[in-house]
Amino acid sequence: MYRRRRRAYFVLMGVCLVLFVSAWAFVRLWSMPAAIAMCVVAMVIPPVAAMVGNRKGPEDRWWDEPGGQRQPPPGEARPGKDGGATGDPESDAWWDELDGRKRRG
Repeated sequence: MYRRRRRAYFVLMGVCLVLFVSAWAFVRLWSMPAAIAMCVVAMVIPPVAAMVGNRKGPEDRWWDEPGGQRQPPPGEARPGKDGGATGDPESDAWWDELDGRKRRG
C-alpha cells in the first residue's frame, strides 16, 4: 500500500513539473492564457499529491498506535476496573481530568 501511495505522489508531482516547465518553455510562445492556466493547474497539484501520499488505506493499521491502547472518546466507558482505571497512571490522570474528577492546579 505504501508503494502505491508513493508512486501516485511522484506521478502527480511529475505532472506538476511537466505542466509548469512546458508552460513557460514553449506554450507561452503559442498562448499566454494557456500557459497561465497550466500554471494554475500545476499550482493545485502539490496539495492534492500530499493528501494522496499521506492518506491511510483500509488495510493500514492506523488504529494500532505504538506504545498504548486505543482510548475511548470522552463520555464512553473506560476500560479497566475500579472506576475505569487503565493501569497507566498518566492515562488515568488524563481521563480523571477530562471526567472532572480532579482539577489541574
